[in-house]
This record gives sequence, C-alpha cells and structure tokens, in this order.
Amino acid sequence: MARIHDVTVPLTPGMPTYPGDPPFELEPVRSLEQDRYRLSRMVLNTHAGTHVDAPAHFIAGGATVDELPLEILLGKARVVELSSRERVERADLAALDLRDDLRVLLKTRMSGQMLRAGYQDDHVYVTVDAAHYLAQAGIKLVGFDYLSIDRSGSADFPAHQALLGAGVVVVEGLDLSEVEPGEYDMACLPLRVGGGDAAPARVVLRSRT
Repeated sequence: MARIHDVTVPLTPGMPTYPGDPPFELEPVRSLEQDRYRLSRMVLNTHAGTHVDAPAHFIAGGATVDELPLEILLGKARVVELSSRERVERADLAALDLRDDLRVLLKTRMSGQMLRAGYQDDHVYVTVDAAHYLAQAGIKLVGFDYLSIDRSGSADFPAHQALLGAGVVVVEGLDLSEVEPGEYDMACLPLRVGGGDAAPARVVLRSRT
C-alpha cells in the first residue's frame, strides 16, 4: 500500500525565521467561551515555514507565485540524500545523474531541524556551481530542507539567482527526515497569493510502490 508523507513544517509561534523576517504569530480573536466559535489572526511573511519561491523573489519581471504552472508543482519527484556537512557541491549532484528528473528534493543533515526553535546560521547551503548544474540538467523544481538554499549571511544570494533566473521553482523548509531516498509522487501547492514573491505551501509525497 502506498505511503503518504507530509513533508510540511507546521506553522507555529517560535519556529525558525530567516534573520530579519517577521516571525509567525497566531493570535486568538474569537473564542468558544465568549463567541461560540473560534477565530484567529495570523501574521506571517511569504517565506514562512515550508514555502515556494517564485522567480519574482529575485528576478525583475519573473513569474509570481500565482503564475507558477501546476504541472511543475505536481508530479514525480526524486528525493536524494547528501552527506555534506557544510554545502552541496556540483560534484555531489553530478554523481547522482539527475538528467531524467524534473523535480529534485535535496535531503541533508538539516532535515528535521526546522522543528527546532531558532535559526541555525551554520546550515547546509547550495553552491552557485551546484545551482547552475541543476538548471543546466533541466531540473524544473528544487526542494531543500532548510529556510534558504544560500549560505547564511550571503549578500547576493547566488544560488537563488542561478535557479530562479533560469525559471526553476525553489521549495524551501521541507522536512524530509522520515523520507527515504527514491521516487515519489509530489503535490506542492503554495497559497495562491496574487503577485506574490513566494507563499507557504503544503507539500505531500506519496510512495510509488
């Protein structure tokens, strides 16, 4: 029987937030005791938790999140596990032969770390050469298991520029800790934010066996 993996990080107060971005807040507005129903107010930025980056995040005139094609966000995805402690290099990816894949999810030592409070500035990142390799290999969607594919403190965000500039959709903040390497059917649906540079998403993987 096929197994379903929810690789989305829950949106909760205190969750990791990229430095300088507004934190997630959930504030009760109505209660069962006083109003007979519950209603809450959310404060969040477009890159909160598990989210999809659209090209418009960095590229002038790039597609916004509501313009991303569903055929890229839905379909077969390959989860690959990388042992690098610091960064994902071009050679790490070239060894995997990704030429027949459209969607690749990178599982690193950061998987599961999104469930811990506080931003980890020593997180694994993707080098610009590795990002160019993914784009040149024809990958249309790249998933990553922390808040940014770029090195912490980067001023020019070269991996984002390389991928989004090539029209590659970037999904960040995945939790792949319970997912084995292999092929899955993926559904990745960001909120349909008109004109948005990004949006939180629910991402689900279904085993293919």
